[in-house]
Amino acid sequence: MTNRLKNKIAVVTGANGGIGLATAKLFAAEGAHVYITGRRKELLDAAVAEIDGKVTAVNADSTKMEDLDHLFAQVKTDHGRLDAIVVNAGGGTVLPLGQITEEQVDDTLARNVKAVIFTVQKALPLLGKGSSVILIGSTTSIEGTEAFSVYSASKAAVRNLARSWALDLKGTGVRVNVLSPGPTRTPGLVELAGDDKNAQQGFLDALASTIPLGRVGEPEEIAKAALFLASDDSSFVNGVELFADGGKAQV
Repeated sequence: MTNRLKNKIAVVTGANGGIGLATAKLFAAEGAHVYITGRRKELLDAAVAEIDGKVTAVNADSTKMEDLDHLFAQVKTDHGRLDAIVVNAGGGTVLPLGQITEEQVDDTLARNVKAVIFTVQKALPLLGKGSSVILIGSTTSIEGTEAFSVYSASKAAVRNLARSWALDLKGTGVRVNVLSPGPTRTPGLVELAGDDKNAQQGFLDALASTIPLGRVGEPEEIAKAALFLASDDSSFVNGVELFADGGKAQV
């Protein structure tokens, strides 16, 4: 590894699997002390065991203000600063118009919009010149997606948060960007197809057919894009939406 995050302090929310875990593993390998969060302690403990480097696990639900306060209080006590934060925690469910429920709307917006807002706002006192905020978006931010409208709308909101916050933070030296993966082989994506293995593979194959590169992404590939945005290599990159999608939303 190249130590691109040597002596950096980083937070990755929702890091007990998928893109979050891959990102935390790469950040730690590149020299950062990484704080990871997740709602399920057993999965969080398993994630820690997979990360080779400096890692601290904080059991936290990003929709709960007291959990966010606890997270950033620990970072402040331990280090007094934060150099990079990857706001990855979130999720959604599939329901077409006509079947959308109030519960689905409340849950999706709480996880993908409210939690993003307050995660960044509560981290802000620890962020200084040169620090990087990375919001995990989705290709659904610019594409219509059948039966996934609430999730898609929430990711469009994330995109505008980054644009607006880049203006709010003018002159501070804090950068805010969105990293939007295309279909990526994560447990969260695969589970949308149900528990049947054949159905899951069929789902992934169908998604791959919509991507110019002809395959779905791997979490490690998204993590490498996050590393770029977290490192000083992207020191003049601010307010962008970086797509790591194999070309899906680009052509």
